[in-house]
Amino acid sequence: MILEVSWGVWLLMGLALAVGALVQGTVGLGLGLVAAPVLTLLAPDLMPGLILFLTLLLPVITLAEGRSAVDVRGLLWALPPRIPGTVLGAWLVVQLDQATLGLAIGAMVLLAVLASAVALPLPLRRETLVAAGFVSGVTGTVSSIGGPPLALLYQRQPLEVIRQTLAVYFVAGALLSLGALGIGGELGWGQVGLAALLAPFVVGGFLLAPLLRRRVPPHRVRPAVLVVCGCSAVVLLVRSLLTW
Repeated sequence: MILEVSWGVWLLMGLALAVGALVQGTVGLGLGLVAAPVLTLLAPDLMPGLILFLTLLLPVITLAEGRSAVDVRGLLWALPPRIPGTVLGAWLVVQLDQATLGLAIGAMVLLAVLASAVALPLPLRRETLVAAGFVSGVTGTVSSIGGPPLALLYQRQPLEVIRQTLAVYFVAGALLSLGALGIGGELGWGQVGLAALLAPFVVGGFLLAPLLRRRVPPHRVRPAVLVVCGCSAVVLLVRSLLTW
């Protein structure tokens, strides 16, 4: 599959991943939201395993910068229910075709964008953490977009708490999802190889994030992110409907 990816497609994937990494390095999530629709359009047979491999990079780098702001108590409630959610998500990947998965991913992104735009005042407590962990397990395994359910609960917390807590959650969640997909026979060396070729784009975008955090007002970044994510999701939904 790696040999079948042209330089143009590889570059488009890389640019989407760089933008997603830039966004995630700035606000704590965004790689899956921005890049998953684009990668699903260009290499549907390699999703969601391809981007799950790539999502392991950023949390590790974030945690290397510091871990003092991690909300351990919240993670202890959110991580266990991610396991049954991951099992359900892996089953859906095996059962559904690519067009259906494309529709699911597009719909998930749009819902995440709408929820982020409305900024629902969800309480950060035990019940909501458990529910967010389960939903995140399903969406993260099906589409690699597992961050929004938990991020919505932490949206009113300090930025470093959001970034570091989500980083721990993303590492554990991605490993769970990859393990479930591997057991289901949905992973292959093509995904590993292409992920290795695309990794420099992810790292490069992430390294630019501090510049964005310092120079761009948050109120200008957020609307642009939502527009990019929304447009990507709409394109993916249209393509999936055409191939239904």
